[in-house]
Amino acid sequence: MLVGLYYGLLVAPPDYQQGESYRIMFIHVPAAWMSMFVYIVMAISGGIGLIWRIKLAEVIAASSAPLGASFTFLALVTGSLWGKPMWGTWWVWDARLTSELILLFLYLGVIALNSAIEDKRTAARASAVLALVGVVNIPIIHYSVEWWNTLHQGPTVTKFDAPSIHISMLIPLLLMAIAFKLYYLTVVLMRARCEVLERERNTSWVQELVSSYDGNG
Repeated sequence: MLVGLYYGLLVAPPDYQQGESYRIMFIHVPAAWMSMFVYIVMAISGGIGLIWRIKLAEVIAASSAPLGASFTFLALVTGSLWGKPMWGTWWVWDARLTSELILLFLYLGVIALNSAIEDKRTAARASAVLALVGVVNIPIIHYSVEWWNTLHQGPTVTKFDAPSIHISMLIPLLLMAIAFKLYYLTVVLMRARCEVLERERNTSWVQELVSSYDGNG
């Protein structure tokens, strides 16, 4: 992430139209990508837990929701900061921004269900249903700039032909995307470990694990 920020903020040249303000792209775009990626991971994990009752899938889904909400919130905030100098306003109710805001509400709904329902298995099933229903919003976010007239610019990297972005800007953007994915992988595993220990705190293996730490400490 430090390498990506260095090349994006200091090495990459200014944009010929947007000047220096485009550099927020190196945070905004990876955050927006991750908001959709994490939701897909959460929905798939929730579906696996719903169908096959695999506890670890439920744990991954529950652990992913706050991270996905954070990425979505970051994408919305940085998008507003970007939009003010480019569009002259902090917010417009166009298709891309509105569907991304709906994504944040879906994340918050999953988090609320997991927090409100005391029984973890019941909470996992309820949140999985909501997550799976909300999957329809993902292609809407991705294709909104093509399906509707919107202020948001079209895709510049994820295109069937060559990306319409200079290599000096593309490399730090991809570095930041990789850094965000590695960050998500690291933190979701840490959260999942804590969630598993919390759910299984009354089992013998967790008590033995705690006892071994107490003995070593």
